[in-house]
Amino acid sequence: MNQNIQIKEVLNSRDLMKFIKFPWSLYKNDPYWVPPLISDVKNKLDPRKNPFHEHAEVQTFLAYENKKIVGRIAAIIDNNHNEFHKEKVVFFGFFDVIENQTITNLLLNTVKNWGKTRGMTQLRGPANLSSNDEWGTLVKGFDSAPVVMMTYNPEFHIKLYENYGLKKLKNLVAYHLNIQEPIPARIQKAGELIKKRYNVTIRPINMKKFDEEVALIQDLYNKAWYYNWGFVPMTPNEIIHLAHELKPVAVPELILIAEVNGEPAGFSMTLPDYNQALKHANGRLFPFGLFKLLYYSKKITTARLLTLGIIEKFRKKGIEALFYLESWKEGKRRGYIDGEMSWVLEDNAAMRNGIEKLGVELYKTYRIYNQEI
Repeated sequence: MNQNIQIKEVLNSRDLMKFIKFPWSLYKNDPYWVPPLISDVKNKLDPRKNPFHEHAEVQTFLAYENKKIVGRIAAIIDNNHNEFHKEKVVFFGFFDVIENQTITNLLLNTVKNWGKTRGMTQLRGPANLSSNDEWGTLVKGFDSAPVVMMTYNPEFHIKLYENYGLKKLKNLVAYHLNIQEPIPARIQKAGELIKKRYNVTIRPINMKKFDEEVALIQDLYNKAWYYNWGFVPMTPNEIIHLAHELKPVAVPELILIAEVNGEPAGFSMTLPDYNQALKHANGRLFPFGLFKLLYYSKKITTARLLTLGIIEKFRKKGIEALFYLESWKEGKRRGYIDGEMSWVLEDNAAMRNGIEKLGVELYKTYRIYNQEI
């Protein structure tokens, strides 16, 4: 090891704050980086506040060169993932580094060795913390900021990963939709036919019965995604935690449940792109970040459709087209200009074909890397 470079475990709250704040020094001049709320990242990594840690082990590390922080990484073993997929994977996440291959290699080796001592046989990532959070590294589409709950990284990360020996495991794609474009008449007509043929109704969630609706969505989510690559069922504690995190920013008319003859068949969730507001808060709610957040949240022009699923018995009826149609209508009514539909597995031909019929543009690609240990 280069004697001037040291990799140290994060063992106390002071070092954790250094870990969280490191990206500010790295990306301060990057026009597309969106500072996360410091409190949100801290809570995500806190086993007392994030139920992900009930079934996972997470260790964070900092890289120092001549006592200056030059990189960070997290090692993650998600026992639920490994049990569900019959794998032994150690994930790496929260990866940020100066453009330096030696430091990158040391950080990734640290995670690999940490996982190996715990019996893991594969290194995979990036994951912050799981497929239910932020996943993948950006490999195409570096000319715009990420939308809410999507990752961002400089282009040189690709070279660092691949020079290390990581291989592409799966690509995830994102589509852009011009919401203010007229909705094609053929799509609206097809939607009406699907509703009548299968007696489908699409309704927004009922915020007055929030806990009941969350329980229903958990059931639909775990059934609809069960066979998807990378899927890990969310525990009741995780779904409740996520729901209460999203509740303050959710738009009920953009969180939709489909019913066929009164039976729940699927759901979709679209969120306003609060990254547009977060960019102005610079990571803090106080003393003035909260006011900036409230001010700029009224000026959001983009929405992200981040979740859509139909349970197996109701597939191949076109119900997903109704979700697209109703979300598009509501986005247009609210004055949104742009929409992102993400992420979609590159080999999910059925979903991609349905989305592409809307006349969208594939504009960003993300990648999950893997390496045998």
